[in-house]
Amino acid sequence: MSEQEIKVPDLGGADEVEIIEITVSAGDTVEAEDPILTIESDKASVELPSPGAGKITRITVKVGDKVKEGDVVGMMEPSDDAGGSDDSGDDEAEEKSEAKAEEKDEAKPEDKSEESKPAQKKAGGGSRKETVKVPALDGFDNVPVIEINVSEGDTIEVDDPLVMVESDKATMEIPSPYAGKVGKVLVSEGDKLSEGDKLLEMTVEEDGSSEEEASEDSGQEAKEDKEQKAKPQPDAEREPKQSESAPEPQGATYEPPSPGAKVHAGPAVRKLARELGADLTRVKGSGPKSRITKDDIHAYVKSQLKQAQQGGGVATGSGIPGVKLPDFSQFGETKREAMSRMMFATANNMQRSWLNVPHVTQFEDADITDMEDFRKAQKAAGEKKGVKMTPLPFLLKACATALAELPQFNVSLDMERKEVVRKQYIHIGIAVDTPNGLMVPVIRDVDKKGLWELAAESAELAQKARDKQLKPAEMQGACFTITSLGGIGGTAFTPIVNTPEVAILGVSKAAMKPVWDGKEFQPRLMLPLSLSYDHRAVNGADAARFTSVLSQLLGDIRTLLL
Repeated sequence: MSEQEIKVPDLGGADEVEIIEITVSAGDTVEAEDPILTIESDKASVELPSPGAGKITRITVKVGDKVKEGDVVGMMEPSDDAGGSDDSGDDEAEEKSEAKAEEKDEAKPEDKSEESKPAQKKAGGGSRKETVKVPALDGFDNVPVIEINVSEGDTIEVDDPLVMVESDKATMEIPSPYAGKVGKVLVSEGDKLSEGDKLLEMTVEEDGSSEEEASEDSGQEAKEDKEQKAKPQPDAEREPKQSESAPEPQGATYEPPSPGAKVHAGPAVRKLARELGADLTRVKGSGPKSRITKDDIHAYVKSQLKQAQQGGGVATGSGIPGVKLPDFSQFGETKREAMSRMMFATANNMQRSWLNVPHVTQFEDADITDMEDFRKAQKAAGEKKGVKMTPLPFLLKACATALAELPQFNVSLDMERKEVVRKQYIHIGIAVDTPNGLMVPVIRDVDKKGLWELAAESAELAQKARDKQLKPAEMQGACFTITSLGGIGGTAFTPIVNTPEVAILGVSKAAMKPVWDGKEFQPRLMLPLSLSYDHRAVNGADAARFTSVLSQLLGDIRTLLL
């Protein structure tokens, strides 16, 4: 008996669809309409039926291949009793493919009875036992189970989450490939899984109900997508532009997921969400009855990427909900103006640092009475040099000495490579308040320069900052930052670490205070110091030592010469 080609039928306009499952092997005996393989288009997962009854001789494709109408996917030997019914078999195949195509297109109500016929052909097949195994985990291996979503006796549907695993980079749900009843669960929380490991045993009913439901789900999704595309022409013309720029993605929501919330999405949408790592419970569906479409998934992912790139969400803070602003005009007159580039960049940097760095602040008072007397005594010398001696050079020199004595403050953390970068130089940034915003020029090799040189350079850089003449290279490479509010006021504050540095010194306004010298109170000029640091790199004892060293150096400036 001659072999018969198994060809891909009409796909309802779809082209180059992917094979996601092959359900038969060479040597298998099949009946007409038995599924040969499953293909997935943009809108639905569809089974390719056998054109007749017979024996499969070979399958010429594999999972992952893309096929189109008319492609040969295998060969079969028709059975003897099917010899005179090839035409009817072809008719049935065409009828089956048309029904599947309707799932992708409009899925008209009057065709639903025909759509259910193939599923009825499988009735009476009873049930079978299946062992569910771990699918491909995108290259991950030995990932721990952090949550089990089903129990023995539960009735589940296709794509219902079975367990949740967590890799170094993501949390993933492993979905059920079948609909049926859960038998024995073979894993526990804390177990580590790899591709191919057994998850659970389940009983799968072979009455076609699960296939029918999946088809209805896919058909409903296709219908809803079709309805959306059939909207009035102006909306249809705007849709591609909207998905291209996506100023207000409909699919993006920053609401935390509701426990036990039902998600309305078809198999193709669920697969896309798994591939992109999108949590469907966080996605707002734009389809009828809040059904989630592929466009919703793409819009959600795009909004998350945009938020991360703008500093609104980072790797460790992407789950933090945004702040939704009210309509302020309801309270009174308002006026809007665009942020300057500097303001926007500063806001992003501050937010990124605050989200990523565990901040702690150490406070200390330094007695600068003698230092101030010495500084004021240099006024005449400064006039000759054309340089004004301010407290900043003393602070720079003291910080450079403290950084050399406590090198754990002169580092940066590379968390991706799990390394500490120890710097063999001492460059210090000085925060400058300008009409255009905060700028931080950097003074290099502070430990190698004298007070007069530091005074001249800091004054020059501060002026360039106010005149917007700083070059990018003059604002890079700092190991540590000093920010001073002494000229304005205040007793203490908590500055934000300028990452990737691990510490920043805040300086407030000096004030005369009574200080006990062991016999009596003496009036002393006390300078408040606020040291904020990254607690991942610096512990509290070292922070206390750092501010203590600064207090001693500023209290007796002769120690700066040692």
